Amino acid sequence: DQEAERLYSGIQSNNSDVKTDSLKKLASLSQDVTFAQEFINRNGLKQIFYIVEEGNEGVSGPTLLRLLICSSSTGEMLAHTLKAFMELMEHDFVSWETLSATFIKKIVSYVNMNAVDASVQQLSLSILENLVPTSRLLFELVKKEVTLDRLLTHLQVTNAQLQLKAMALLIALLLAATDAERRDMMDYLREKNIRQFIHKNIIHSSEPLAGEVAHFLYVLQSVSLNLCERRMRTSMDPYSQEQRELLQSLRQTAFESESEAPASNFNTERRRSLCAKEFRKLGFMNNSNPAEDLRRAPPGLLALDNMVYFSRHTPNAYSRFVLENSSREDKHECPFARSSIQLTLILCEILHVGEPCSETAQAFYPMFFGQDHFFEELFCICIQLVNKTWKEMRATQEDFDKVLQVVREQITRTLSLKPTSLELFKTRVNALNYSEILKLRQTERLHQEETLAVPVLELRERLKPELLELIRQQRLLHLCEGTLFRKISSRRRQDKLWYCRLSPNHKVLHYGDVEEGVHSPPIESLPEKIPVADMKMLLLGKECLHTKEKSSGKQNKDVLELAFSIVYDVEEYCLNFIAPTRYEFCLWTDGLNVLLGKEMTSERTQTDLDVLLSMELKLRLLDLENISIPDTPPPVPKPPSNLNFCYDFS
Repeated sequence: DQEAERLYSGIQSNNSDVKTDSLKKLASLSQDVTFAQEFINRNGLKQIFYIVEEGNEGVSGPTLLRLLICSSSTGEMLAHTLKAFMELMEHDFVSWETLSATFIKKIVSYVNMNAVDASVQQLSLSILENLVPTSRLLFELVKKEVTLDRLLTHLQVTNAQLQLKAMALLIALLLAATDAERRDMMDYLREKNIRQFIHKNIIHSSEPLAGEVAHFLYVLQSVSLNLCERRMRTSMDPYSQEQRELLQSLRQTAFESESEAPASNFNTERRRSLCAKEFRKLGFMNNSNPAEDLRRAPPGLLALDNMVYFSRHTPNAYSRFVLENSSREDKHECPFARSSIQLTLILCEILHVGEPCSETAQAFYPMFFGQDHFFEELFCICIQLVNKTWKEMRATQEDFDKVLQVVREQITRTLSLKPTSLELFKTRVNALNYSEILKLRQTERLHQEETLAVPVLELRERLKPELLELIRQQRLLHLCEGTLFRKISSRRRQDKLWYCRLSPNHKVLHYGDVEEGVHSPPIESLPEKIPVADMKMLLLGKECLHTKEKSSGKQNKDVLELAFSIVYDVEEYCLNFIAPTRYEFCLWTDGLNVLLGKEMTSERTQTDLDVLLSMELKLRLLDLENISIPDTPPPVPKPPSNLNFCYDFS
């Protein structure tokens, strides 16, 4: 109470230094809610209004403004006054609607003057920003007194804070305006190239964008995109001459050279039949009455606008799209109109057209500010992407929804990279082809299954020895069952069969010649044997002596991929093998390496290990489905002070 009383007296002082110090302290203490309430209860705001509206010691308004220009002390005092006022109003003890027209016009005058202290202008802009959404009357007053030209002038200064406050007031005016007013304001901003200015001087400035700036850019983007909402929610009127002409222009642009000359010679029925055929080639589902395809809203007339824009601004790409698909088989053609309608809906959903602005969102697309007709230009790029993806997927009419899902994913993933221009977006989205999408989906599926989480990777390493032992046992079991091999003579003629198998105790390799038609001879019928203890090494491919004889290139390559030899005994004899298949080669070379006490090295080992690890991990993690696995283990709690909490069964 005493501090509020002292400051109240201080701001009424005739001494400018005392008044300035009191106002500075008032601005600081006003952040405290208790102090603010006490100061307001003592009619402190009335004195602040007086300083702003009338000045002190009989200084008139115009004289005060001249002092403001010439005197830094007066500017400092006014800045502290406005700062204190803002802090007091933040507590909502007093309504903004209670401010007098004189006070508001004085604040407006600070904004509209050139030679005013920057801090005063910043605070004045903040005050007006708070006034705008309070009531329609205050909105109209501020909109009338502070012109868009003046705001744009403040936007183009080098002072970042002043720029920020000007942008905040502009956003407040846009949000409080009616749809018609908002459209007029956006048209005016477009004429002044405000988007290009923001793109060049704010987005590409050396300073990182602060949270407030990012939010304001998001709102500006959202407000601009929402101008499409009216067309998006309007169905096509089949009786509208203007809309019918737009629809007909699509057909005429695509097929003008084909149909213009003979059309005049056709009767009405023939002409109608020709038009229906051409609308079918354009990809309309209801070719006799294509307006029916545009009755669904959304996307409504916005889809028609996009198609017309594409046909007029990129006529070559439009004709190529339509004629290219007209020449394909019916089931393989990509329907332009149907794709355009669905793509427009997808873009509206991705860009949140028609949704109210979030109060906290900061997600904006830098490339939006580099292009006046952003939505239409984005459509032109994406409709060509649809045709490209359709061909990559070799799609038919039944795959239409699947193709558009892939296109949605391509667009969404590319937008998440925040490309700075539409050209960069075009390059990146075209590089993200169907095969890349499939790879990304596979990687994300692994992440989703938590198979790449740190604890899961550790679990994989723990499971590996056990599963490798399982693979070793399987390889030895396969050797015990044995395999039928063919002998190859010096002229590479396959002439004899022989069989080799491992004894059940894994100590001896039995082998011998067999007759055609014998698939699994008993071990007793195989006369030759090699003790495993006498085996010295395993040779593969080019290392084998029996592969070094002359032969044709292709045949030799096939033999090299399947050849292996066992070197045994002190005299280093060799038992030579040519596996019947690559699968048998992998199993036998792995099994022989196990017998020699070496690592299994075939590609089949890694494949089998991955399959077993995947299955085992899924079983182990079954109880953790939909539970996030942390990268680090949670801390172990301290042991309890005593163990007396156990139940006494006695």
